[in-house]
Amino acid sequence: MRIGIVGYQGSGKSTVFQLLTSVAPDISKAHTGQVGVAVVPDERFDQLVELYKPKKRTPAKIELFDTPGLSRTEPELNPQRLGVIRESAALVHVVGAFQPGCDPAADARAFVDDLVLADLQIVSNRIERLKKDVTKPLPNREELQAELDGLLPIEQMLSDGKTLRGLEFTEVQEKATRSFSLLSRKKHLVLLNTVDSQVDESTVNEIEGMGIPVVAGPLGLELEVQELSEEDRELFAEEMGLGEPSRDRVLAKIFELTDQINFYTCDEKEVHAWLLKRGSNAVEAAGTIHSDLARGFIRAEVMAVEDLLRLGSEREVKAAGLHRTEGKDYIVQDGDEIVIRFNV
Repeated sequence: MRIGIVGYQGSGKSTVFQLLTSVAPDISKAHTGQVGVAVVPDERFDQLVELYKPKKRTPAKIELFDTPGLSRTEPELNPQRLGVIRESAALVHVVGAFQPGCDPAADARAFVDDLVLADLQIVSNRIERLKKDVTKPLPNREELQAELDGLLPIEQMLSDGKTLRGLEFTEVQEKATRSFSLLSRKKHLVLLNTVDSQVDESTVNEIEGMGIPVVAGPLGLELEVQELSEEDRELFAEEMGLGEPSRDRVLAKIFELTDQINFYTCDEKEVHAWLLKRGSNAVEAAGTIHSDLARGFIRAEVMAVEDLLRLGSEREVKAAGLHRTEGKDYIVQDGDEIVIRFNV
């Protein structure tokens, strides 16, 4: 799962990228973007590692894409810069709130406008081509006309400056826009990069009033703290009045925003946490592990990690009658420990 980190130049976007991934920004990739991986904080995973003491431990990870900075002075360049994140599952908009006279709410509004403009360009380009094609005696002219009819109201919404987030598309519209990966349909959150732990609640309320969730924290300061020794880190954090690290709160919010759950595969060789879209079935979970498991799926043997940790072993879970066998239509639950039985 890839998450796009976006923001206007000078917002501290690359600081956030480094804080979340522990990867230093590469200046040579400033115009193309840089990818890093963040480990998802997961207390259950840590407890499973302690229980099994495996040779290998693999926590769930989120791929983060630090995108080229957006321009306030040349907004016409932004649609192209935003194009590189169309395949992202969600967007984290970093807003600098550490400079005198800054207006984070205005930044949030401008970003939404940029998303709308980028979508409008790609939809309008397709409509112009369709308008020409439907006048030709093509064998699929009716299909092209239906696509055109589906795109026109979308274009109108975007022309009116409205996002497509939450809009229910028809089947024709879904098919017509599938390859576009429309940005203004994506879920996104605002990450307020503050100077210290003090947060302007009125600013938070204003942005949340736009329907955008907000996480705030002194990200630059926390990056400095993260680079200290553990002993100095605790002392400095206490002196500065830093609470729960923003890193964990941001990753937890991304996890919530993208509607993911964790399931686990565990034995003495490896404890592995997997990300899965909420509502997915056992076959889809099997495919997350390996395509062969989905192709040859027979059944899933399931127990709740909560029961496993409470009782202390798989044997005790089975003895308590809390281990069960599920078929391919079983909807995987957050915190399931699963063994896939398959035959290929």
